[in-house]
Amino acid sequence: MTEARPEARPEARPETRPEARPGDLAVVVGPAEVNAAVVALLERSREGLRTAAAELDARARWSGAHLAALRAATAVLAVRGRPGPARSRPRSVWQVLPRLAPELAEWAVFLGGLQRLPERPGGHSRAADDLLRDAERFLCAVTRALSLPWRPVLPDVVPASR
Repeated sequence: MTEARPEARPEARPETRPEARPGDLAVVVGPAEVNAAVVALLERSREGLRTAAAELDARARWSGAHLAALRAATAVLAVRGRPGPARSRPRSVWQVLPRLAPELAEWAVFLGGLQRLPERPGGHSRAADDLLRDAERFLCAVTRALSLPWRPVLPDVVPASR
């Protein structure tokens, strides 16, 4: 009787990455790179949007939506890149995102310009609700960029003002 030999497994190929230069970011793309930590970031982003949508205070809605967008952007950075040398200066996620995900560059410019709730009389609630909707659209773009399925977070209608 002959022993059955396990089938030989092909050797795993190392990932091919572009040559990194000082100050550059190495780009890694593909759904295989999406790990549990990235999924957790996206889920925290989703949960943050849900929580922000339930807030009555416009400032809390705005900051919750902004934080949700930051978490989604961080997930992209976790999948597609790694920081350059330790000597490079720190950069905002919104500065790095266009280099790693050019398809999200317009979002990075838009969301990176939102550092605080705009000071307009009576406009806080409207601005917060607008950012909630925009943050959800950004989360949708991120999940699609990472080749993940999209599930809506907010109800079909988020009031324009409360």
